[in-house]
Amino acid sequence: MSDDKVEKVRLDKWLWFTRQVKTRNLGSQLVSRGKFRVNEQPVTKASYGVKEGDVISGVIHEKLRVLKVVDIGARRGPYEEAKLLYDDLTPVDELETFFPPTQPRRRRRVDNHARNDHTGRPTKRDRRELDKFTKNQEFE
Repeated sequence: MSDDKVEKVRLDKWLWFTRQVKTRNLGSQLVSRGKFRVNEQPVTKASYGVKEGDVISGVIHEKLRVLKVVDIGARRGPYEEAKLLYDDLTPVDELETFFPPTQPRRRRRVDNHARNDHTGRPTKRDRRELDKFTKNQEFE
């Protein structure tokens, strides 16, 4: 026998190791629905073995992902460890749907004068204006 045996890991397990899916069950369901290809070949079995060098493409969270297997991994570790298991080959136009170009956020304008009828408890701003007014109206 030769010692050239290539190590493989189940596709659903690898997706879980790399934190592409939250649970192995979810990874298994996605693969079973035919959402993935390994080396351009459609895969419908979660037990399909992936090895180093394989290119996995599939739809995760309604977005196309293309990932090259760098390492099969041994456990589901933290994100910093998980991102070392793959190279992301996702096309740039698909990545922009994940991370849209940064645009300045439009601040929601809060109407400070919403208390036009002046009923109820005064706001902090109202109290300060009232204090300023009464201070200027010192007892003459």
